Amino acid sequence: MSLPQGTPSRLNWRKATYSIANGDCAEVASVAGSVIVRDTKDPYELVLSYPSDSWRLFIKRAQQGAYDALRL
Repeated sequence: MSLPQGTPSRLNWRKATYSIANGDCAEVASVAGSVIVRDTKDPYELVLSYPSDSWRLFIKRAQQGAYDALRL
């Protein structure tokens, strides 16, 4: 997905509170029923878009440990 010119700078981007300040993390923002994800190393390039419901389910399952390496 690509966003209209100037859109990324106007969004309320968030990243994990536990991320370190070396630029190696992802950020998320909400846009009209979707959650978009970008790489902080390349913030104006490719972004991924997910329906808000799918994103909420992903976060819920991550909090439950569904994606932990030991559980795979």
